[in-house]
Amino acid sequence: MSKFRVLLREKNFFCFWLGQIVSQFGDRLNQMALIALVYNRTGGSAFGLAKVMSFTIIPSFLIGPFAGAYVDRWNYKYTMITTDLVRAALVLLIPLFITKGHSIVFLYIVVFLVFSTSCFFLPSKFSIIPELVTKEKLLLANSLANTTMMIAAVVGIGLGGPLIEKVGAHCGFYIDAGTYLFSAILLSFLKFEIDSSKRKDDMRKSLRLINKSIFSDIREGIRYVFSHPYVRFVFLTIFILMSGAGALYIVGIVFIQQIFNSITRDLGLLSVFLGAGLFLGAVLYGRLGQKISKVKIIFCNLIFLGFLLAGFGLALRFYPSQFVAAGIAVCIGVAVGPVFISGNTLIHEVIKSEMRGRIFSLLGIVMNLGFLMAMFIASKLSEFFPPLYVILLISALFVIYGIAGWFSFRGKL
Repeated sequence: MSKFRVLLREKNFFCFWLGQIVSQFGDRLNQMALIALVYNRTGGSAFGLAKVMSFTIIPSFLIGPFAGAYVDRWNYKYTMITTDLVRAALVLLIPLFITKGHSIVFLYIVVFLVFSTSCFFLPSKFSIIPELVTKEKLLLANSLANTTMMIAAVVGIGLGGPLIEKVGAHCGFYIDAGTYLFSAILLSFLKFEIDSSKRKDDMRKSLRLINKSIFSDIREGIRYVFSHPYVRFVFLTIFILMSGAGALYIVGIVFIQQIFNSITRDLGLLSVFLGAGLFLGAVLYGRLGQKISKVKIIFCNLIFLGFLLAGFGLALRFYPSQFVAAGIAVCIGVAVGPVFISGNTLIHEVIKSEMRGRIFSLLGIVMNLGFLMAMFIASKLSEFFPPLYVILLISALFVIYGIAGWFSFRGKL
């Protein structure tokens, strides 16, 4: 904890960190509001939820490749501020139109535009971290940034669930717009100096980039991913993890709604305990992360996560206790956090600085591809099989991948 406090005393990182926590919190209120809207309009259909959520993911395939290439040409700070302001304006349109009875098609359009804008924000957010801290603090910064943002996300779900059921979906959209504005204000305080030699390098790179096409930038990023073994490994691992998350997002929500007979309340409460687990995992990883192989952490935690998911599904099916579910949710949080932290840190350590935007944009595409494919596959499977069976299948895939990866990398761990 003392290391985290030292890091947060650095003004640049603190402004970045606080702004993204608040923004993530608002995003999850938005998410719970969308779930409530879909539930009210479709009666809790898993496929109806999947359709709306698909418009949060499709932009990564259409816009993501170009966004990453442009982010490498632009200033990370001003790109993030601009996209925050645009997203705030777009989110405000949802309660002004959708909650007043307009066609749900308008919701699809606005959600698509919001997440198209996010395609520029996310690679900028991940790319700017090495500019805010020294190389020695990179693992610690990724650990704190990734985990506290995930905690803010699940706490947003936890508080958003009861809040949305009490005051209505429009409240979540208004708060989300406010958090984007708050993030933009904090980002405006970022100040960091680049030494003169690096500035000259950046100017030369910018001149070269002007003469290159966007498509050549995209091809260069793709070649880099396939040519570097550790980057390729991180991409595959995150694809597997996000595929499981996509399936669980749809089937898990329906499963919890059926078990506890609520729309968002119990889903939100369980998310709070998941956030507690993420925090605990961050503290443990912050203390031990420098001493343990990041690859080993990834495989061990995926195996652990697979068994936890199976236990979660079986426990709720035969003994629907909120206390038991909360305890397992904490353990799931402990397992998940270090996987993302290790993956992002590995990428920061091995990629060239001028490639960050493209690599993180491509990583976003891979994440969303896995999430989207698994989301629709799981929604269809849930029409033929009970949600528990789908959850058990996902847990088995995590365990198999973790064990197979452990033996494949055994000589390198």
